[in-house]
Parts: sequence; structure tokens; C-alpha cells
Amino acid sequence: MNRYTPVCLALLLPLLFLAVMAQPPGPVQPTDPRNIKNGSVIPDEGYSDQPYVVITNDGAWLCVMTTGSGVEGEGGQHIIAVISRDKGRTWSAPIDIEPATGFEASWVVPFKTAYGRLYAFYTYNKANIREVPNAASFGKRVDTLGVYAYRYSDDHGRTWSKDRYEIPMHVTEADRDNNFRGETLFFWGVSKPIVHKGAVYWGWNRVTRWGWPGVLVRSQGHFMRGENIETERDPRRLRWKILPESDEGVRAPKGPIAEEINLVSMNDGSLYATYRTIDGYLCHTYSRDDGRTWTAPAYATFANGRPIKHPRAYAPVWKVSSGRYLLWFHNHGGEQVHTDEWGRGSYYQSRNPVWISGGVERHGRIEWSEPEILLYDDDPKVRMSYPDLIEDGGRFFITETQKSIARTHELDGSLLEGLWRQAELRGLATRGLVRQLGKGETKANSAIEMPRLPVLNSGGGFTIETWLKMKELSPGQVIFDARDTSGKGVALTFSDRFTLRLTLSDGQRSSTWESDPGTSPGSLRVNTWQHVAVIVDGGPKLVMFVVDGVLNDGGAARQYGWGRYDAALIDVNGRREALLAPALWGEIGALRIYDRPLRVTEVVGNFRHDSPRIKAGRQH
Repeated sequence: MNRYTPVCLALLLPLLFLAVMAQPPGPVQPTDPRNIKNGSVIPDEGYSDQPYVVITNDGAWLCVMTTGSGVEGEGGQHIIAVISRDKGRTWSAPIDIEPATGFEASWVVPFKTAYGRLYAFYTYNKANIREVPNAASFGKRVDTLGVYAYRYSDDHGRTWSKDRYEIPMHVTEADRDNNFRGETLFFWGVSKPIVHKGAVYWGWNRVTRWGWPGVLVRSQGHFMRGENIETERDPRRLRWKILPESDEGVRAPKGPIAEEINLVSMNDGSLYATYRTIDGYLCHTYSRDDGRTWTAPAYATFANGRPIKHPRAYAPVWKVSSGRYLLWFHNHGGEQVHTDEWGRGSYYQSRNPVWISGGVERHGRIEWSEPEILLYDDDPKVRMSYPDLIEDGGRFFITETQKSIARTHELDGSLLEGLWRQAELRGLATRGLVRQLGKGETKANSAIEMPRLPVLNSGGGFTIETWLKMKELSPGQVIFDARDTSGKGVALTFSDRFTLRLTLSDGQRSSTWESDPGTSPGSLRVNTWQHVAVIVDGGPKLVMFVVDGVLNDGGAARQYGWGRYDAALIDVNGRREALLAPALWGEIGALRIYDRPLRVTEVVGNFRHDSPRIKAGRQH
């Protein structure tokens, strides 16, 4: 041992002790798999888009993507493939499907035939057009025009056909209204091909006008059907059909944008598609005749009939091997997207966090669960999109991109199972339940012992859950207040908007968030028992209210139903005793505190577990 070691230790130990004592209290949480930075990076050339995966017949993952050394739309944009043999942890060097030295090749989607051949379908600027007329500052982008091209690989993606082939595309009235008057076609597709009744389908979009706002001013959805691709090995003899059979494509109920359409084959033989709009809501449509005709444009809804809020962003639907469905979306929007406050350029914004809903097929329709947070980044400005779902050996993985970096992530199977079983749940969540009071223990103006709450970093958080029966929703009423004299702590009170307000404070800084105002599902009412849970999730730094099993989404009054708290808040433990209902015109039927953020699905289960007991007067 070095002779100076004892002296150094003697000097360092007091400093180490002080450093440890200065750390915030509470357990350190494990790495949050929902944080995208914990995923595995997929290699690219600087720009990365649509990282879609197929499992090849030799068991590897083949990921195709649009890439380039610049940003989206710059010259040199082309398409590549990379291969992984360890489920997305590491990848091969990029393999050109189209080289960067050629004309723009973009928006590639992969398909594997029943006999193992791989196809790559993409938009190709065959005529080397360098400028779009009458498109203002966006005229230099030439990556959504040309021909629908494809190449193939018979060696699991290592090499690709020398020849390039084209899908014939007829000109419609919508094309004749584009910037080239139909002489050049504008289109792109983000839908991964599927097999339906022996044929191959995928969604794509005609663009009828380029300009401002949003670059793509008018668009409509179409579907490609490959009649014989599963059996025909001569790529020149493939037969194609564009659907719907009329030249009129799938539209939005309100706005001029219907695009990035994608689809699944349902168990009852129907087709189901989702697509983005600028209406503030996600759209969906059904076909009962194999894509020839589609139901009228309509907004997708949760199982309770509430429309699904969504910005102008890709919202894919996937079908898994069990015959159930998953939906990726962003859970905000509504009529607020049309206000001046939101602004013309923000249709594309706020793709963080990502939410996921589970779908179950019932009576010819897909019923969507209340959603859960799937992925997030610590920086709210980071946007993640264009994902793909991979099911491999009973495990689920997802890819996503922020346009400059793409990653893979393994998903928690219990999260997905909970979504699919959400409608059946009736059980009480007990893990992390650190305080539970029944009606006899929730007397007004009493004090209750407040459990120690976890720190709000490294994925910590907590949940407060209660049953209320209010006589009125006037401001100033207090459910409970655990703040000390400096204001540090947690309080649940009524605001001046007839909502519940959660206040979090570390004694120096504070954050608040409220439940939904108005009369939409998930808002507060009087003279009836209601179940209210507020989830504080220290991973994405969000506060979420769930009322009667409905996750607040902002309703008609606001764009978001969930809110971000100050990321600098860590320790919000205040008084050891909380005041319960010191000022309340109503009753508290029960109160629970969890030292972890419950999943929305767990709150739904608690609500259904309690509801019969509350209504029968057995609150404990």
C-alpha cells in the first residue's frame, strides 16, 4: 500500500460522507427502458428515416431506411439496408440499395415473400428533376416525385438486383392539379406491406399540391395491391392494382390532408387503415371488400367513443401474431390545432412522448384501450417517429428515428398484455401501495401519516388515488395538503376552473397541473361518486389525471390532458402528516398512495375493482 493512502483516506472520508448525505432521499430507480437513449443505435449516414425491419429466412434482421449525408430532402438522399444477427444490438455496415451518387431514392419499405425473396419499394426521381415549380422555398425538394420503383434480393439483403423495376401509375384528376399538371407524379409511402388473402397491400399518398403551409398542402390516401408477388418470381411479370377502385382516394373528414396511411388485415377478413390529418385527430377507415371501397372518413376513437387526438405525424397500426393490435400515436391535438396560437408550422410538432394503445377486435371493429407511455426523450423538443414493430420469438421490439439517429428498443411484454386485457381488468394493484384509507379513516379536517415519496429523478414517481363525491366544484377546496411552512410538499386542491390541481414543490420551485375542465369524458361532476387518480411519472416528467378510468386528454378546452412538471424538481416530501379535507364540500370515500407511478391500465383496474363497493357503500 502506498504510504500516503491512510492520510488521503482520512481527508477524503469526511468529504465522501457529506457528499452522500447531500444526495436526495429515496431509492435509485433502474434505467428506464422507455427513455429512447437506452435503445441500440442503427447505423446511418447522418440522416435516417423509416427504419423498417423484416426477419430474413436465415434468422437475421434486415433494416432498410432512407438516409443521406445531409438533412431530409437534400441531394444525395438514397436508400440502404443494414443487417443484425443479435436482435438489433449491433448492425452490419450499410449496403446500398440505391447509391448516394444516383438520383433521389426515398421512403423505402421492405417486404419478404413466402419463398424468402426480399423486395424494397420506394419513390425514385427517375427524370432527375431539380426543382418543383410554384413551390416557393420548398421547390428544391425533389424526393416525393417520380416513379414507384423496386429492387429485390435473393440472398437475405446482402446484394440487390442490378435492374430497377417500376409499378405503373395512372394519372388521376388529383394529379392533374399538382405543380406539374400531372406530367410528373407526387407521392410517397410509409406503410410496411402486409399480406391479405394471398395478395400484398400497402398504403401510399398522392400529393396534389406543394407549398405552404406544411410543404404538402393537399393529399389523399391510396393502396397498392400486388396480385401475384407471393408466387411469381419474374419481377417483370408482377401484376399491380391501385385502390380504391375510383380515382378518388381516402380523405380527411375536415382538412385537406390525408396521408401516411397504413393498414392491417383483420381477423374477420376486413382491412383496417389509420392515417394522419391536420384536423387534430387520427383518422381510420375500414374496407369490407378487399380495398375496393372504404368507409367514410372518420376519426378513430377509444373504446368509450372518445376521439383520439393526434398531430400531423405517422400513427401506424400493427397486428401481432395473437390477432390483436397496437397503435402508436402522440395523444394531443383536437380543435386547438386550428388556432393562431398553435401556428401554421406546428402541425408536425410534439412527437414526444409516444403513446401506445392496445386494440381488440369486436363485432367487426377494433376497440382501442386507454393508452400508456411507450417512449420518451428528456428533451421535449426531440421528436421520434416512423417506427416499426418486430415480433421475434415471443418478444416485441420497436424501431424509431429522430431523423438524425435511429434506434431499436425491446418492449415490456407485460405493458402490452395489460393494454389488451384492459377491458377485463377488475383487480386492485397492490405493489407499491404504501397508504390506504377507507371511508371511516377519511374524516374531514383530520391528519394522516404521509408516507415517504420517492425522488422524482431516475424514473421515480408516485400515484395518489381517491374516491370523491362533491357537492360543488368551487375553488379553494382541499383534498389533502402535505406541504410544510416553506411550501415544500404535495397538495391536491380545487382550482378556479372547477378542476383538481396537483401542486408539487421542493420549497424553492413549484409545478402544477390540473384535471380536464368542462364536461368531456374524464372531467369532474357533482353529486356522484368519482374515481380520481393523479400519476406523477419521474421518467418523462409528466403528471397525468385519470378520472373514472379515462386518461385526461385535454377535452375540448386544451391541446394536452397531460402536463410536464419542472425537471429540476427532485424531492417533494413535505410534512410527515398531511391535512385531509380541511376545506371540502363533499366526501372522500377512499384514499390510496403508491410509491411508484401506476400504469394507466392499473388505475383502470382499480376503478373497476372499487366501483361496485363504492356504489354499495362499502368503501373500505
